Amino acid sequence: MAEIKIEKKKPVWPWIVVVLLIAALIYYIFLKDHETTTDNSVEIENTTPAE
Repeated sequence: MAEIKIEKKKPVWPWIVVVLLIAALIYYIFLKDHETTTDNSVEIENTTPAE
């Protein structure tokens, strides 16, 4: 009688974790930068004497 070799399936969950980590990294790099707004405007006080 012939032997039938059965290969076990490799687990899928490590790939799910990798995909989630890559998605989180993409979110952090691209989308997080657009949410934070920096106010680089400088307020200058009017120091000229009023006439």
